[in-house]
Amino acid sequence: MNESKTEKKYELLSPFELKNKLADLAQTHHEKMMINAGRGNPNWIATKPREAYFLFGDFALQEAHLVMSRPGMAGAPNPKGMGERFKEFCRINDSQRGAQFLDDSYKYATETLGLDGDSFVGEMVDAILGDHYPTPDRILENTEKIIQAYLNVTMCDSQPPEGTMDLFATEGGTAAMTYLFNTLKESGLLNPGDKLAIGTPIFSPYLEIPGLNDYELVIVEVKMDENNNWQYPDSELEKLADPEVKGFFLVNPSNPPSISIAKESLDKIAELVNTRRKDLIILTDDVYGTFVNGFKSLAAIAPKNTILVYSFSKYFGCTGWRLGVIGIYQDNVMDKMIAELPEEKRKALHERYVSIATDPDSLKLIDRLVADSRAVALNHTAGLSTPQQVMMVFFSLAELLDTECHLYKKEAQDIVRERYDALYAGIGIDPPDVIPTYARYYTAIDIHNLAKKRYGDEFDKWLKDNHEPIDFVWRLAEEKDVVLMDGGGFDAPEMSVRVSQANLFIDDYTKIGKAISELLEDYKKEWEAEK
Repeated sequence: MNESKTEKKYELLSPFELKNKLADLAQTHHEKMMINAGRGNPNWIATKPREAYFLFGDFALQEAHLVMSRPGMAGAPNPKGMGERFKEFCRINDSQRGAQFLDDSYKYATETLGLDGDSFVGEMVDAILGDHYPTPDRILENTEKIIQAYLNVTMCDSQPPEGTMDLFATEGGTAAMTYLFNTLKESGLLNPGDKLAIGTPIFSPYLEIPGLNDYELVIVEVKMDENNNWQYPDSELEKLADPEVKGFFLVNPSNPPSISIAKESLDKIAELVNTRRKDLIILTDDVYGTFVNGFKSLAAIAPKNTILVYSFSKYFGCTGWRLGVIGIYQDNVMDKMIAELPEEKRKALHERYVSIATDPDSLKLIDRLVADSRAVALNHTAGLSTPQQVMMVFFSLAELLDTECHLYKKEAQDIVRERYDALYAGIGIDPPDVIPTYARYYTAIDIHNLAKKRYGDEFDKWLKDNHEPIDFVWRLAEEKDVVLMDGGGFDAPEMSVRVSQANLFIDDYTKIGKAISELLEDYKKEWEAEK
């Protein structure tokens, strides 16, 4: 079949590139409306922190004019006395959207976190105006303390481990991953030929990065069990005990299954790094953690071994802001491993960083990340744009202030749950048993499992023998004008689909479910015609 040859050619593409082809197929039917649930960009935004951000900009400009005011020009604000002036600004503008949030934020920062009022407001004013390079370059001082508090609540279920997590503010989670792979290589912690365990299914670029000629890592898959709520079997986690496996890379909650690791598995990993694998580096992307109540990151369970990547993008609807952080606890095995590298490698690293540190041998991994992000020589201009850091602060404070009713979290979780339920209702089946670890941001639907349950094993065998794995998403786009991601590209089961519950409305998910069901019925009719 020519169609089969065409599909086979596209199977080699990343699911995100394949999605673009599927969208083109769907758009050829101009009389219909394409439904694209391929990407995870949410179609909601958090309003309160944005209202505060834009109002705060007015205060910052007023402060600038106090120092110097000329036509079209003002001066760099002076933080002295700024805390009191800010409180007065909130009082005068109490009828404005965002004013109460700003007043509550000031109280939280100064009373709960113990920050100096002038220092906190001064940092935010200077940052939102963007009139200086980020200083410190890794992350602004008060900003770090506020985001640390946010991560303690959201990533550690308000039970953080002992010690302090250092943060590096980055241009979203993607930049964080780019920086991390580069610095882990430069620091000699991941070398060509090393084994890297990857928890699968996983966000497809994370499967593609390690094999690039930049890194040449050998992937060891640690596979979740679809039939056990997408959890890691003990036998799979045991792969991490192999000393040749240098690191474990995962997304938690997972993508596409969208389920967080159960406590039993978290405890097993913690036990492993505390006993047999004290040198295992864990890299966890926890962007969807806020969609699970009581979520605990591996950074909370195994802090000495874990590098946390978190992005604000999905929860607060701010993918365009590019807001992410890398978190590493000060007491970590990575810094010790760098100190114990062979002498030749340590000398090379000394020379690499000697221009930016008086004691380059003692440079922490997180500071190496900052330097490497700007090719070391441009370290003095490193750091995330300061207006972006202010937005991170306001997003963090929005969650920290919403402690009694958790209204925003409930809304964010409800919106994906409602769409999830509508999808399965459209298919005509009950959704999987819902357990507390479900985030529901995405859904992975195994078409072969659905085929067997609905029409039997013989039909499913025909489906496997006569159609390429991507045929289902291909025809879904071409015939039903529905664009979904190919689950196989995420190392989910072949002929599975990933549906994002983030970017469409409830009626759309009902239509997607019906389209999946109708296409399966179309396959059945073809099978019966051939019998």
